[in-house]
Amino acid sequence: MTQLRRQMLEELERRNYSANTIRSYIRAIEEYARYFKRSPEKLGLDEIRSYQAHLIGKRKLAANTVAQRLAALRFLYVKTLRRSWDLELTPYPKRPVRLPKVLSQEEVAGLIDAADSLFHRAILMTLYATGVRREELVRLQVSDINSRRMVVHVRGGKGRKDRDVMLSPQLLFVLRKHLRGLHRKPKQWLFPGGSWHTGQVPISLNVPYQACRIAAERAGIDKRVHPHLLRHCFATHLLEAGTDLRTIQMLLGHRDLEQTAVYLHVSARHLSSVDSPLDSLELASLKKRK
Repeated sequence: MTQLRRQMLEELERRNYSANTIRSYIRAIEEYARYFKRSPEKLGLDEIRSYQAHLIGKRKLAANTVAQRLAALRFLYVKTLRRSWDLELTPYPKRPVRLPKVLSQEEVAGLIDAADSLFHRAILMTLYATGVRREELVRLQVSDINSRRMVVHVRGGKGRKDRDVMLSPQLLFVLRKHLRGLHRKPKQWLFPGGSWHTGQVPISLNVPYQACRIAAERAGIDKRVHPHLLRHCFATHLLEAGTDLRTIQMLLGHRDLEQTAVYLHVSARHLSSVDSPLDSLELASLKKRK
């Protein structure tokens, strides 16, 4: 490990960046160094601008991906190397604003019922019942399931913040059944990895993806189903059931209410409760048709 990599890692960890962000930032800097075949310490603004043009023009990367690479470079130069950074000379690309896609409650039920094993069904139900992120799911521990208070304790969410979410009685029943069905009672992880799920390590981040993909195929759902989609479903269905935005924000672990407000745009209940201004017009052309 180079000294620069070690310094950047220490700075990221000191500022409580998530493991996912740390991995992506380090990988972005490694690619940047390989592109110029030189240490980033010997590169400057001209190279950064040239690299940004390469990512957009040659590699045709999405705006979100380019913005993430620039964020990693900015962290390296500003926080680690203590250099200045002029945002006007390296503007972030405009990110397209896309609404999250969601499944109906009937589709979610079909997805869960189509799981190919109790292990996968427990994963799918936990994702939907709690709205946890994939990274949070794999780190859940048996001790995080509090049946007395009927809450699930989520450790180290985004920004390294803990939070509690409600524990569904149906989920509790399935989790108990899931734990009884394991070859060896887990000492720590709710979803243990390793051979036959008996290892002392959690499942990999790929397992929830596989659970979603296999169940979607078996259920005949033609949409792209992934763990974060079930998080969107959790929030949207809560909103449609009348839960207020502030509560949903806390359950999701969002820093800003603005992040949570996006679900107003996909909630069928909220959209259908508003009449179009067209319906208040007295149109002679429509009267003639009647």
